[in-house]
Amino acid sequence: MVFSSLSFLYLFFPLCGVLYYLWNNRTYRNTVLLCFSLVFYAWGEPRNVLLLLLASLAAYLCGLWMERLRGRPALRRAVFLGGVVLLTGNLFFFKYLNFFGDNLKLLGISLSLPEIALPIGISFYTFQILSYVIDLYRGEIRLQRNFFYLTLYVSFFPQLIAGPIVRYQTIEEEILERRETLEDVVAGLKRFVRGLAKKVILADSIGELAKIIYSGDPQVYGSAMYWVAAVAYALQIYFDFSGYSDMAIGMGRMFGFHFLENFDFPYISRSITEFWRRWHISLSTWFRDYIYIPLGGNRVKKSRWICNLLIVWLLTGFWHGAQWNFLLWGLYYGLLLLVEKLWLGKLLERLPKIIQWGYAQFFVLIGWVIFNLTDFGQMASAFHVMFGFVPTDFTRVLAADVSILKALVYLPLGLLLASPLLKKLKEHVPTEGVGGTLALAAENILYCALTVLCVIYVIGATYQFFIYFRF
Repeated sequence: MVFSSLSFLYLFFPLCGVLYYLWNNRTYRNTVLLCFSLVFYAWGEPRNVLLLLLASLAAYLCGLWMERLRGRPALRRAVFLGGVVLLTGNLFFFKYLNFFGDNLKLLGISLSLPEIALPIGISFYTFQILSYVIDLYRGEIRLQRNFFYLTLYVSFFPQLIAGPIVRYQTIEEEILERRETLEDVVAGLKRFVRGLAKKVILADSIGELAKIIYSGDPQVYGSAMYWVAAVAYALQIYFDFSGYSDMAIGMGRMFGFHFLENFDFPYISRSITEFWRRWHISLSTWFRDYIYIPLGGNRVKKSRWICNLLIVWLLTGFWHGAQWNFLLWGLYYGLLLLVEKLWLGKLLERLPKIIQWGYAQFFVLIGWVIFNLTDFGQMASAFHVMFGFVPTDFTRVLAADVSILKALVYLPLGLLLASPLLKKLKEHVPTEGVGGTLALAAENILYCALTVLCVIYVIGATYQFFIYFRF
């Protein structure tokens, strides 16, 4: 089930909301959320629910044993490491075993492996579970003695499939002590509508542009259109993923949970370092806190620090998928960040801001081409066209697919909404008095119209999954 489906919008979510607010009792409300979360996950592939429950049980038992072994640090550490190995081993088995098996065949080593289907959302919920186990071992959170509440944290449907990666400490108190308010419900609903609009109006429409260009003849579309395709995919993945995060954060708030932000207008960044402070914040901070810092971070000799940075970015790339292009993408960013931190950073600071911004966006676009095109032959062809000054035959482009004009209409709108311009303009809108009342009424009318428009797009569209579902 996806947030942008009619079954979710007209059946699942309204029914969950009605039953949730039917009775003001915390145990009852948590039970409603847990039941609906398990149904949500089971909608596409019921047997994967068992895997999620077993992973939750492993973390629960690991936590209990660590708590009982507080006076025996060696045994406690052994239980902790066993839990981490079990959870990461589970992720490796389902996500990476076939990848390694296929590559061993290239070396002449043949393994008889079954074709293993990737459970949706396994990367996200595994990292959430790991954060619980690690923070508990570090003493940064309290033990959750109720298995069903821990399972609610793991399986909570707004962020289960594609994040953001919510750490247990973020909602530790809110599982039992949250307070739902009308203000939160309204703000959460508006956030959900914004996220839905990002997905069904912008991401899916702009994504068609990249799809049309990459599936056509490179010699017809030429360099200009291939750069347009790179920009289109960059906007598509931003609105698709940040839209999902907006919907997750909005729904969480409607149920009294306050998740941290996952995006902060990444395409205004003026360096690669800044870009990764603004893009998929929950993942980059997860790797920083649980991999980079434990390895020593930058408080080690330079050679070790370089190694630490490259390890983190190779793992970041590999987390996204069992494909060589993701490893290349992770290495690409690791090397870019090394260059910035060692040499380029101070030079960038002395350049005009527009040049800083152009530099960052150029390399981000190159990164998205690597990320998007899993076939190295197609990737090489794309780069050849982008940098080969291949002329674009606009007459043949339109003859090949007239719908490209429709997709192009959304591009300037996407560029505008990927910037904080509207957010800054809203800061000047009055919030009090007659002006404030009129502004609020206009905003509510706008959200109602946006909701209707989203429904029209959902009804008229073919099925479009979220890009990060594959991870």
